[in-house]
Amino acid sequence: QVQLVESGGGLAQAGGSLSVSCAASGRTFSSTGMAFFRQALGHEREFVAGIRPYDSNGYYADFAKGRFTISRDNAKNSVYLQMNSLKPEDTAVYYCAAPRSRLILSTFRRAEHYDYWGQGTQVTVSS
Repeated sequence: QVQLVESGGGLAQAGGSLSVSCAASGRTFSSTGMAFFRQALGHEREFVAGIRPYDSNGYYADFAKGRFTISRDNAKNSVYLQMNSLKPEDTAVYYCAAPRSRLILSTFRRAEHYDYWGQGTQVTVSS
């Protein structure tokens, strides 16, 4: 059974930092890539950052560029999201996600193309 388990997140003040980790089990995702999405109360789930296979560069939503960094450790079947310079509008539940097979770039940022999801972890940023 495939599982994605997030850890980290929590509470930070504006301008602070938090990190979220995601550990996968049941299969490896080094050949498919993984991503983080977030969903704030009353909003749709949105793409935050992703990392594609055979590509060490991350892909970021505009709001995340320059502040968030995604990285992976294939040996640990894990992906990480480091969030700096946090803003109150970053408050949301953050989800780790992975597709069953590699996604083309045009679909990589779309939640409906991901098959596996973590339980989510709350990130709250106070002003």
